[in-house]
Amino acid sequence: MRGMGNMQGMMKQVQKLQKEMTEAQENLHQKEFTGVATNELVTIVLTGDKKVKDLQIKPEVIDPEDPEMLQDLLIVAMNDALTKIDNETEKTMGKYAKGLPGMF
Repeated sequence: MRGMGNMQGMMKQVQKLQKEMTEAQENLHQKEFTGVATNELVTIVLTGDKKVKDLQIKPEVIDPEDPEMLQDLLIVAMNDALTKIDNETEKTMGKYAKGLPGMF
């Protein structure tokens, strides 16, 4: 019977860990991450679950003769925000994945 007590204790720990992970992930998804491109010509705000919340483009960067520059700035700003999300996700959720292969 001693083995059953250990099993119940382990299950409680797993349930506690799952609850903490879920709460951490929900908090992460509600955070906002701002990505910027050169001189803040383009600014994008994403939520932690990678949904676009806001996008600002300064008028001086809109050049009909050079749409590639605006495209590049959008890409830089988006990648900046995504990198910030990935770093925060690793920092927040990584502690749960240590020792649990395949979790994230």
